[in-house]
Amino acid sequence: MNKPSCVIIGASAAGVATAVELRKRGYAGAVTLVDADPNIPYERPPLSKTLLGTGSRGLVPIQPAHTYRDLDIELRLGERATAVDPAALTVHLSGGEVLPAGRVVLATGLSPRRLQVAGADAENVLSLRDASDASRIAEGLASGGPLVLIGAGFIGLELAAVAREGGIDVTVVEAQAQPLNNAVGPDVACLLTQLHRRHGVKLLTSATVAEFAGSAGRVEEVRLTDGRRLPASTVVVGVGVEPRNELTVSARIEVDSYGIPVNEFGQTSRAWVYATGDVASQPHPELARRGRIEHWDAAQRHGTAVGATIAGAPARYREAPYAWSDQYGATLQIVGRPRPDDDLVLREGASPSEFLAFWIRDGYVGAVAGMEASRDVGVVKRLMAARVPVDRAELAGRDLDLRGLLKQHRNGVRATAGSKLAG
Repeated sequence: MNKPSCVIIGASAAGVATAVELRKRGYAGAVTLVDADPNIPYERPPLSKTLLGTGSRGLVPIQPAHTYRDLDIELRLGERATAVDPAALTVHLSGGEVLPAGRVVLATGLSPRRLQVAGADAENVLSLRDASDASRIAEGLASGGPLVLIGAGFIGLELAAVAREGGIDVTVVEAQAQPLNNAVGPDVACLLTQLHRRHGVKLLTSATVAEFAGSAGRVEEVRLTDGRRLPASTVVVGVGVEPRNELTVSARIEVDSYGIPVNEFGQTSRAWVYATGDVASQPHPELARRGRIEHWDAAQRHGTAVGATIAGAPARYREAPYAWSDQYGATLQIVGRPRPDDDLVLREGASPSEFLAFWIRDGYVGAVAGMEASRDVGVVKRLMAARVPVDRAELAGRDLDLRGLLKQHRNGVRATAGSKLAG
């Protein structure tokens, strides 16, 4: 019999987690991790939070280099997978090599969406996905501003904060009425808007780009559809992403509008091909319908579940998604996915620099967001997992002891269980 083998395409958080879990679960076959990026697999969140991507020495490795050696995980870095052959069960690399692949994991992630306007291909119109992108942005900011950010998502706002802390003039152009409206709703979005404006960010909402104008291949001015003109020495575009699903054509597996559809165990329409992380269109209890969960923590957890499944211990990723964002020395944390029909409760005394927000769903906390409230967010995460009933008015008050509420619930559960046993 041929020795089993697993080729993981994409040295992302999900891809690395899959490889490591395979070995932890005793998978005896060959494990190969393929990625076009030449760097040892590194964490992506710091790229926008601190612009650590100014050279590989500033990168934060996902795992120490020795981990791959210790676990016998082969790294094929600086090489691109060009095709998956479903008939021969192989993966083709850009250098011409063909790898046997009894199992394939697609952990290819997402690509920044490009603006389809004049001047979008200028050399100083950038996006942020990897270390080389971060290095180019850092080089542009080293010469000063103004910096114009197109899109006020998490990456755009984090870059705005980094630039403002460096004394750079920053303008953010956002098509929505407020940044992150869809992610956190209008009330929390308003607090984030105030935070950035207090730090000197010029935030232009309900605004879109008409063209980038300049000379000698460089943008000097961003022109908006309402006629406003913004001087710019560096432009960073963050207006959404596209799934990197090119390999699905050769693999002949299904795709949807979100990415690569998978079942609860990460399998695609071909059972021996899995997809994990940002590129996976997955079912999840926090999602009203199948879709992507684009967070670092979620990618690691989903990759871990896929690795366990391939190793023979089927596992599902069902935990509430967790995300964080560092802005102006403060940390925003979000657990769960707020829904439009949830009942939002803001704890009394909320301010742009410190707040706690609860989204109530059927008498329980469905999601929570906190700025500089890590301990409370941690407790609420446990309240959510334990399905502790909550009272709206009590949550709004600053005197509610969240830990006491959790303890009271646990004691009540133990008492009820004890009564049943006694009976």
